Amino acid sequence: MPVVEAVTTVRVPPELAFAVSQTTAPVRYRWDPFVREQHFVDGATRPGRGVRTYTRSRHGLVMVSEYVSWSPPTNVGMKMVRGPWFFERFGGGWRFAPGPEPGTTIATWRYNFRCRPAFLRRYGGTMFHVNPEPGAQIHSTDPFAAPAAQRSPVRRLRGRLAAPVTLWTAPGPAGLTVSSTLVAEGEPDRLLGLIDPESDLWAAIEEAGRFAVAPLGPQHRQLADRFAGLFPSPGGLFAIGTWTETPYGPVPADAGGWAGCRLETAREYGWSLLVEATIESVDLPRDTPPLLHYRGRYHDLPG
Repeated sequence: MPVVEAVTTVRVPPELAFAVSQTTAPVRYRWDPFVREQHFVDGATRPGRGVRTYTRSRHGLVMVSEYVSWSPPTNVGMKMVRGPWFFERFGGGWRFAPGPEPGTTIATWRYNFRCRPAFLRRYGGTMFHVNPEPGAQIHSTDPFAAPAAQRSPVRRLRGRLAAPVTLWTAPGPAGLTVSSTLVAEGEPDRLLGLIDPESDLWAAIEEAGRFAVAPLGPQHRQLADRFAGLFPSPGGLFAIGTWTETPYGPVPADAGGWAGCRLETAREYGWSLLVEATIESVDLPRDTPPLLHYRGRYHDLPG
């Protein structure tokens, strides 16, 4: 398995170096250019063994990681719980030792990873000038998933509710994959959905006061992963594919339709933000099959 290591000496004592390394927003943004967004999840307020963090890089990639060790001020370890599509496994940690001079620290950062699909493994090691171990294996399920009996019953229930996959976009542009969209007919017609309150999409919706919603189809699996932060997006989220510009935001040119919505209200709902909007425009140029999300995977509607 490839291992990447970086070692440097910093002119602060180990206690301070350790504390700074474990900071989150807004302090972390001042010294870590890789991180664009980071925060604890599941109600945690401080780091510790078993605590999970959400991290979004400046490239748009998202990873949820879990502390597997926590020993201030000498070392800390983590493993990936959920992350970019090309990582089958990812783990790493920091180590801090007194430096050669008083008040200095030798800081060591090391991580290991395993890529998927298999052909990426030959490059995963060589691009970092390390050698991968032979005999790697691709898992059909998440190798770091908690046993079913230890998972939240509510999360398991949510996973058993098949949901249509939609793309929400707003002027800017910004976009996000959403699988909690609900349409309510009436006077006026309404649309509701749960989104990440810290997403770029919400900032764009809040500023513009409007957004577009497009149901996705089986051909949009990679697009859905890209806007969910699980697939790389070189050049930006909208750099790939053909888009139709609308007053409410860009929509995929091959989508079966889209709706233009005017923001009405938004409020915290669980860990998400419940967005309520009025539907002002609907365009359904063609009838296309939906893309469904069920138990953590995409599915096509059986024919």
